[in-house]
Amino acid sequence: MRSPSVVARVIAGETLIVPIRGKVGDLASIYSFNGTGTLIWKLLATPKSMKQLAASVAQEYEVDQLQAEDDVASFVNEMKAVGLVEISGTVATVDD
Repeated sequence: MRSPSVVARVIAGETLIVPIRGKVGDLASIYSFNGTGTLIWKLLATPKSMKQLAASVAQEYEVDQLQAEDDVASFVNEMKAVGLVEISGTVATVDD
């Protein structure tokens, strides 16, 4: 699920994410997502499992489910590492 400590806007088809630190936007840490990242970000408005995210990516981009699972897991883990998402042990797992 998305972290409540970020602000997101879609500008010219790109999703821009700005972390909020101390009630101020951290402009040194702006993230930009491509179409796939934007799809995942939109899906994370509500809790989703990794399998649910991967199924949506596989369907939208007509890619193999296993490849989508690997790619989604990598992307979500990168977002988690920089504090853009929060992962619940019961929701965001590849096995769900």
